[in-house]
Amino acid sequence: MSGYPKSEMAGGQPMAQPGGPVVAQPGAGAVPSAPGGWMQAPTNVPANCPKGLEYLAQVDQLLIKQKVEALEAFTGFETNNKYEILNSLGQRVYHAVEDTCCCTRNCCGSSRPFDMKILNNQNQEVIHLSRPLRCSSCWFPCCLQKVTVEAPPGKVAGYVSQAWSLCKPRMRIENAEGETMLRIKGPCCQLNICGDIEFDVYAPDEETYVGRVTKQWSGLGKELFTDADNFGISFPLDLDVNVKATLLGAVFLLDFMFFENNTKKDDKMSKSGYR
Repeated sequence: MSGYPKSEMAGGQPMAQPGGPVVAQPGAGAVPSAPGGWMQAPTNVPANCPKGLEYLAQVDQLLIKQKVEALEAFTGFETNNKYEILNSLGQRVYHAVEDTCCCTRNCCGSSRPFDMKILNNQNQEVIHLSRPLRCSSCWFPCCLQKVTVEAPPGKVAGYVSQAWSLCKPRMRIENAEGETMLRIKGPCCQLNICGDIEFDVYAPDEETYVGRVTKQWSGLGKELFTDADNFGISFPLDLDVNVKATLLGAVFLLDFMFFENNTKKDDKMSKSGYR
């Protein structure tokens, strides 16, 4: 498993590395589970916690690993994205599956509207993400990207909204009422050969550091020939679970906006006759 972001958490403690000490994972009230298996359901569930989000109450960092699809890797034919969401012990917390039709995936590419189902170990959908077809250019500030996060499905937990910026990526994490809870600031260049790309998370005042979303270097072969990416995310342990779920949704939007395109894949499609 790839390492977590080489950053410090909001509490001043270093992010846990595989094989190293565990920082606040899997959390008080959770039953330990073997590495590589599913995280056990917490025994102490916070009051008013939406069903399925009790796992998020026990963690302050997650790793999102996109699965490599053999058909997509060899032909460039875009398939539905699939992800594993792990804690620092390598235990699965959730898994995510994109639900988009074939025509939309291959005609709209990374700009496509999508529905993302985030499921628990019983294959029950606990979080639903929906992204409409919108612009991402600074020339169209009235129609920027937005993802609606529902937890449980049918009840809005929050929104991920792209904020206008000339060069650097900017996102707002909003609650169900549209109030800004967190802000995400990214680098001007979303390319770092053999290195990580970091998006810092701040309080609404844009001064108080809260956490970080990191697109991790996945290895030369995976980076060159696939668009499967790994992300690490850190946030305060006591952050509201609805905000955590919305921040998790921001990872998928960042992936589609900045890292889903793959020039090698386009070359393969051209040679295979798909384009």
